[in-house]
Parts: sequence; structure tokens; C-alpha cells
Amino acid sequence: MNLLSAMVRRAPLIGAGAAFLFALVAQAEAAAPKAPTWDAAAAARYLDTRLDWWRHWPKSQRDHETVCISCHTALPHVLARPTLRATLGDHSRSPAELAMFDDVTKRVYLWHEVDPFYTDQKNGMAKSGEARGVESVLNALFLVTRDNERGLFGTDTRQAFAQMWALQMQSGDLKGGFPWLNFHLEPWESPSATYWGATLAALAVARAPASYATDPAIAPQIEALRGYLRGGLTGQSLYSRALILIADSELHGIADPAQRAAIVAELAAAQGADGGWSLPALAPWQRVDKTPLPTASDGYATAIVAFALRESTLPVATGPLDKAKRWLIAHQDKASGAIPAKSINKDRQTGTDAYLFMTDHATGIAALVLRSGS
Repeated sequence: MNLLSAMVRRAPLIGAGAAFLFALVAQAEAAAPKAPTWDAAAAARYLDTRLDWWRHWPKSQRDHETVCISCHTALPHVLARPTLRATLGDHSRSPAELAMFDDVTKRVYLWHEVDPFYTDQKNGMAKSGEARGVESVLNALFLVTRDNERGLFGTDTRQAFAQMWALQMQSGDLKGGFPWLNFHLEPWESPSATYWGATLAALAVARAPASYATDPAIAPQIEALRGYLRGGLTGQSLYSRALILIADSELHGIADPAQRAAIVAELAAAQGADGGWSLPALAPWQRVDKTPLPTASDGYATAIVAFALRESTLPVATGPLDKAKRWLIAHQDKASGAIPAKSINKDRQTGTDAYLFMTDHATGIAALVLRSGS
């Protein structure tokens, strides 16, 4: 019997064996646990729900029937929602989002009539000026983000920038930066939060349409902003330097290549074995209620560092960033769509109003890290 005849005679047996083998493989694949995936739709629903809650929260209400814009809830929504819309192919906006932009525009046009979000009379000395600084930066960034989606540079946005530059500090330790709220609450209302504010201002300028960042009329202000951020590259926490890395990735001219690489290396060295970052790994924060900060990897810490690594575009960031993405995907709460995070300031209890503030921000920043093409 030649080889061909033998193969022909054995073909049914081989075919049956192969079919059995394929069946076993298919059964094993079906039984094997599937790797978790990022649920962009759930994250979008969570952020929309939280923005709606925030806009109806009694403590967020301000004069002239407006609502306070917030670093913890409204800001991550504004930053993440365009990305999520593009990912999901759904370009509709919720009533809460539309109302938020209406409020920002209203307060820009009524800048000298509306009260600051916090005032000296109610909240202590210097709070009026600090609140104006925060609002001016957030107004510019919010409206720039809106303008980029609709493809124009609005007159309200230009006015918001003019208000922001008018509040830029001209002297002292804050020269080039902006007044910022200090309620001794980390990470957005504290003495070091001025770097957070300057980073947001840098993003607003860099993202502005119509080549705004190259306008010679504002070149001195932009260079002063760079100078302030550049001063934070030494002597500041790893957290603040991660923020400056984000600013440099878009505005450029803040850090040199060696400084960028050094920050990325420090962030990578602080990464946990599970791929995440803990809050204590980024700064010597201490809670005001004296409770210890959790040492486990945290949603906010991991999201903000992953965003800094992603924005750096350095090849050495690829490995740590991939691990961080897997951590974020694995820790997304499938029921709510959120990335859970803990408060830096207190051991907040589930169900309290401020319990989800850090989670709001972690979820929004995670959406930027995990956006399509990342």
C-alpha cells in the first residue's frame, strides 16, 4: 500500500480525531475566564449620573441661578465625555451637561456681577481671590473643550481666557501661576494645588483652537506660566511632578528630555506589583482625621499616573502604562461603571455626599487613559 492510499484510508479517522480535538479546545476556551474589558458605556453613564447629582446638590448652588463647577465631579466629566462620545459613536449631550456649559457662559459674561464661588465674608480671608483664580482657569478649560467638539473658538471662550490672564500672578512665589483655593484639602484645594491649577491652565492654552497658543499677544503670559511650572520640577512631590509632566506634554517647553525621563522613571519605580499606584507612593499626604491612608493601589492614583505616562509618549513608559491599563480595567466596577478611589483627606463613609468625589475623578481620567487608540 503506498502512502497516498494509506492517507486516503485513514482520512475519516483523522477527520474524526481533529473534530474531537477542536471540540475540546472550544470547550476549554468557553470555560476559561475571559479577560475583563473596559466598559466605556458604563463609565459614561456613571459620569452623567454624577454630574446630574452634583447640579442638584444643595451645596453646589450659587448666585444668579448657577452651579459651582468642581474639580472633582464636573471637571472629569468635561474632560472625558468627548472621548467617550467618540468611542461610543453617540454625540448627544445630557441636559445636565448642556446646563453646565450654559452656567459657565453665563458667569463669564456676568464676571463682575456674580459672586465668587467662595467669599472672604463667608469662607475666610483671601477666599474670594482664590475662588476667582480657580473659576477663571476652569472656565477657560471647559469652554475650550466644548469648542474643540463643535469646531470653533467662541467669543465667550476668548473672554474667559482674558479673565484668566488678568488673574495670573505677576510677582512672588506664585509668579506665572494663578490664585488657588486652599482649604487644606488634597489634592485640589491645598497649598500645592497651585501646580494642579497651572497644569489645567496649560492644557486650556494648548488645546485652544485657532492656534491660540502661538498668538504673540499672549506670549509673555504663556512663558510666565511655563516658568512657574518649571519651578516645580524640583522640590515638589512626585504627584506634582506627574502633573507638570502632563502640562509639558501639551504646552511643551517646560521640562527638558532628561527631566521628563526622570519623572517617568520615578513613577515606574513607585508602581505596585499589581500594576497600580497607592496614594502614599505619590506624596506625603496626611488625612485631617488622622486615619492612615490606604497603602493598596488606588483608582485615582493609578489613573492620574497612567495619564501622565500616556501623555509623556516616552518608550520607557510603555511597560508601566500597559500594566496600569490592565489594573484600571480589572478594577472598574461593572455595576456602576466607576473606578473606585479613596479620599486623601478623611476615611469617608459609604453614602456620604463626598464619598464618591475621588471616584468621579478617577473614572474620568481612566476614560482618557483607556480611550480608543491608546
